[in-house]
Amino acid sequence: MKRTFVLTLLAAASSACLAQATVPNGVTLYGIIDVGIQSVSGYAQGTDTSLVSGIMDGSRIGLRGSEDLGGGYRALFTLENRTEANNGSVSNRPKSGNQLPDRFSQAALLGLPASLQPVVNQVAPLLGSQIGVNLPTATSAARFWDRQAYVGLVTPFGAVLAGRQYTPGYEISATFDVMQTQSSLAAGQVAAFPGATQIRVSDSVQYRIQMAGFSASAMYGFGNVPGDNSANNFVGAMGTYKSDLFSVGAAYNAFNNRLGQDSLESILFGASVNLLGGTFSGLYSTFKDDNPDLVIGLSSVLIGQGVPAAAATLVEGAYTNALRQDGDLFHIGYRMTTGPNTFYVAYSHHNDKTSFNADTASYGVAYTYALSKRTDLNAVYTRFDNSGLGQAAPGQAGFLGGVTKSAGTDSNSFAFGIRHRF
Repeated sequence: MKRTFVLTLLAAASSACLAQATVPNGVTLYGIIDVGIQSVSGYAQGTDTSLVSGIMDGSRIGLRGSEDLGGGYRALFTLENRTEANNGSVSNRPKSGNQLPDRFSQAALLGLPASLQPVVNQVAPLLGSQIGVNLPTATSAARFWDRQAYVGLVTPFGAVLAGRQYTPGYEISATFDVMQTQSSLAAGQVAAFPGATQIRVSDSVQYRIQMAGFSASAMYGFGNVPGDNSANNFVGAMGTYKSDLFSVGAAYNAFNNRLGQDSLESILFGASVNLLGGTFSGLYSTFKDDNPDLVIGLSSVLIGQGVPAAAATLVEGAYTNALRQDGDLFHIGYRMTTGPNTFYVAYSHHNDKTSFNADTASYGVAYTYALSKRTDLNAVYTRFDNSGLGQAAPGQAGFLGGVTKSAGTDSNSFAFGIRHRF
């Protein structure tokens, strides 16, 4: 039987994967503008109600192009930025700002003596400033093409893409999350800081194939650390099978930190089945990180701020231990579309296996009403139950919710919005 290999590209919407084996020559401008009102309880400042960007999908503007080279070969590219439609910026912060969960901001929970609480107070803003989306760093500004930026070549034997891309693990998560990363009900919201799965990787090369109902990809991310090829690098792979009745898939992501040590590793499994007029979806992932990257060099920063070397070393060790990850994530949901109406129900649970036992479960409902093929109205209710030292607050598709006022404090989110695709 003749086998034909074609490319499966990530679509303009981050919430799904779309096969684009044949697209017309030329360049296409596309995007999503998604704005609404969200009200979230449980913050230190009380209930927050505000206009936000990204209720169901993160707002974005993109360019994609394709050129038929003949003989089964095609060149293509995608450039896609993040646009916060409520204020026009290209980055976002949670409503809790720089606030860290108690387990990262209280010396006693970190296993440090009370005398070091002033040093912990110095660290908390440094780490808290990293909680957000597309934030500038000490060495670079926020990325304009933050979502995707790659070029590729499709051949009769598969496709090769190079640039900033979604990881294989995130693809599986987006495919088998019944929300497809949309809204505060998305599976990844309950395990967002530290993140359970790496979403995008810059400086990456990816090979993709599709054969009948089977799709697969393999990715390598260059660390770009001079003299150390293992530092900051990434490897990942995924495979899916899809039929008219069901789909299954699995993925593996592995990242090295700046010292070349094994860091965040994620394994994901997903399945869905069409039943009772809709689709049931399930997702399970397990993740581990024994060498977190975020606090490497923290002691040097603290010494530069006048903290004695012994105290700075002790605090860095405590944060290294606190940011280690060992957990799993379970998600199940159902989606049904009838006419212009789409209904969702979903449940997710992050089981933290570390000594902090920072568990978070989310559940709720979402509804969209299609005014046209491009425009819909949306309503989402999400409940976050935090147990142990869990302290997560619901965000939406375009941003993280941050943290509640204290460990174990729960949170409710109500959101209403409009989304337009072009």
